[in-house]
Formats: sequence, structure tokens, C-alpha cells
Amino acid sequence: MIQFNILLIAFLAVFVFRSMFQLFLNLINVSHLRRHGNDVPRVFQDTVDREKFEKIAAYTADSTKFGIVAKLFDHTVLLVILLTGFLPWLVEIIDKWQIGFIGGGLIFFAVLAVISNLLEIPFGLYSTFVIEDRYGFNTRTFKLWVLDWIKGMAITGILGGIVIFFLLALVYYFKNTWWFLAWIVISVFELVIMWLYPVLIAPLFNKFEPITNEELEKKIVSLMRKAGLAVKGVFQMDAGKRSKHTNAYFTGIGRTKRIVLFDTLLASHGDEEILSVLAHETGHWIKKHIIKQLILLEILSLIGLFIVAKLLNWQLIYQTFGFPSQIGYVGLFLVPVVLSPLGYFIRPIGSGISRWYEREADDVAVTLMGTAKPMKNALIKLSADNLANLVPHPLFSWFNYSHPPPVERIERLETMIEDVTRNGT
Repeated sequence: MIQFNILLIAFLAVFVFRSMFQLFLNLINVSHLRRHGNDVPRVFQDTVDREKFEKIAAYTADSTKFGIVAKLFDHTVLLVILLTGFLPWLVEIIDKWQIGFIGGGLIFFAVLAVISNLLEIPFGLYSTFVIEDRYGFNTRTFKLWVLDWIKGMAITGILGGIVIFFLLALVYYFKNTWWFLAWIVISVFELVIMWLYPVLIAPLFNKFEPITNEELEKKIVSLMRKAGLAVKGVFQMDAGKRSKHTNAYFTGIGRTKRIVLFDTLLASHGDEEILSVLAHETGHWIKKHIIKQLILLEILSLIGLFIVAKLLNWQLIYQTFGFPSQIGYVGLFLVPVVLSPLGYFIRPIGSGISRWYEREADDVAVTLMGTAKPMKNALIKLSADNLANLVPHPLFSWFNYSHPPPVERIERLETMIEDVTRNGT
């Protein structure tokens, strides 16, 4: 039976505050956009007309409202699972099967994962076939959506099952040091996935082939050589069969490192703009952002596992949610869930670091291209084509944005252009 004690009160207080704060951020962001609905930012005035700006505002508002509903639904479902006695009931059923700690833990997490994924289906369908379709982005058929969902479930189930199996085994057999051993296993597993993703996982969803524009490929190879970066290949991806959104990215590590361009990007941008986008991505490698982020992630992972290990035997957390005794695999679920609302409020730190990295990558792109103009033009077109919010609320962007807001970023590039012009004269 659920116990209404100080731990539950504290958890619910932080949980509700987190939810209300998320709601507040989203509402002020939409309100801020509406207040500036008649003011197209100067840097976009030659590209975005009033009709386009209204479409951007509508897309942002619809996406935000949908996101609010989806997030509140997720939070409600989690509270139902925690507070109705569902978890003790589930464990009671699993215990009757007498399949042991590891087997029971695998079933426990599998049931929760299946529930989560099934409940997400209506939201995934609405996002794709209502919102994205309404604004002309969606090109995915229902059949393709179902196939993607099935493949995604299968991959997540296999990979997640492997990780959870090793985690449960380590908890069972190494009661005092499992957290450190788990950190090593998970770190190695993540590196293996990063290595395999471009050649094994991504091709399950998209077709990758060498770009057909030989002249552009030569320019890309030349740019990479200038940056001192060796890549396995330059590929174009058939992103257009799912969405009209545009993008480009680096992926893989070691021998699987490659450049991927969306076919939608190739169709809508000139060579210099594409090169500037790739130069920006190259900047992340030159500045070792990926390595730095990986190191930070591993440090946080180690700290997180240590905290979980220290709280895993805390009897109060089990009693609070209806368990008369400690059950290790249940604790692996409960401890992160109880701590997660607090973790939300350190998000601005990660967002700030990411925005700093993006500015550094922009600087590298300007250096490699010899001018900021292609990058500026590419960002203007990318923002307009993807209906990005051009006037986000400062608090919202500070808390959530991994990239500087479009106007801020473009104005910074303009300053670089002016500085070069001034120094050149």
C-alpha cells in the first residue's frame, strides 16, 4: 500500500513544480511569439514575408500545444503507475512465475517499456499525420510509419534488453561494486553503438548512397582535407521519403566516420551553403566537442550510477511506493524516477555548454570557408524552411535551446562579415 510520508510529499511537490514550470516556459514562449507576430526580424525580412511569418507562428503554437498535452499525459501516466499500486501488483505477478532476479527484472522493465510505447502511438500519429502534415512537412505513408515503429521497437528492445540484462546481473552478483562495473559496461556499449550506428542501424531506416553531384563531392573532400579530417565517405540520405525538413550531420567513429546530407538539403541549398553547413559540423570535430560531450556524459553517468547504488538499499523508497521489502530491480526504476524532477533544473547548464559549442563551430566554419556569408545564408534558409521560431522567449531559449536562437546567431555572423569588410578596407 502506498504510504503518504515525507518522501512522497517531497517527490510530489518537486514533480508538480517541474511540470508547472515546463508549462509556464512553453506558455510564455507562445505568448512572446504572438506579441511579436507583426514584427519580422530584420535579418529575415528579405526571406520571410508576413504570410510566412504567420505560418511560423502557427506551427510553433500548434507544436507547443501538442507538446504540452503530450508531456502532461506522460507525467499523469507516471503518477498513475507510481501511486495506484500498479508496480507492487506487477511484481506480485512476476514473483509467481519464479524466474529469479534477472528474469523478473527483465520482465518488469519490458512491461513498463511496452506500456510506454503503446501509449505513445496516438501522439506519434498525431504529430506526423496532423501537425507535420498540416504544415507541409510530412511525406511519410502510414505503412512506412508502422514499419518504422516496429523496427524502432525491435532495436530498442534488443539493445535495451542487453543493457538491462548486464545491469541486473551486475547488481545481483556484485552487490558493492556493481555501479562501477556497470559504468564500464555501459560506456563500452555506447562506444560500440556509435561505431555500428552508421553501418548497421541507420541503414535499417534510410537508404545511404554516394552523392550524385560529383562537383560538390570534390568540394566537400577538399574542405575536409583543409580541415585535416579524414572521413570514410560522403553520403546522401533519402530523408525526403519521410519529411521535407532539411539537415546534415557527421556520424560514426573511427573507420565508420562519415558525412550524411539530407536529399532535401541538396535539393534546396546551393553548393556554398551546403559546404558551410558541413564546415560547421566539421568545427565540432576540430574543437573536439563530441569527445568533450562524451567525457562529460560518462562523468555524469558514473555519478548517477553511484547515487543510485547508494539509494538502492534505502528501505523508505520501497515502502513509500507500496513494497514491504527491497527489490533491487524495482529500485533501479524507482530511484531515477524520484530524482529525475530535480535533474530537470540543471538543464540550462547543458544547454549553455551546447550553445557555446555551436558558436565555436560557427567560427570554424567561417575560417574554413573564408567568409561568413554562406553560413549566414544557409542559416536563414534553414530557419525559414523548417519554420523555426524566430523570436523565442529569452528564458525559454536559455533553458531549452541547444543552439543559439536564429536571429542571435545570424547577427553574430553579420558582425564577422562587417569586421572582415572593415579590416579589408
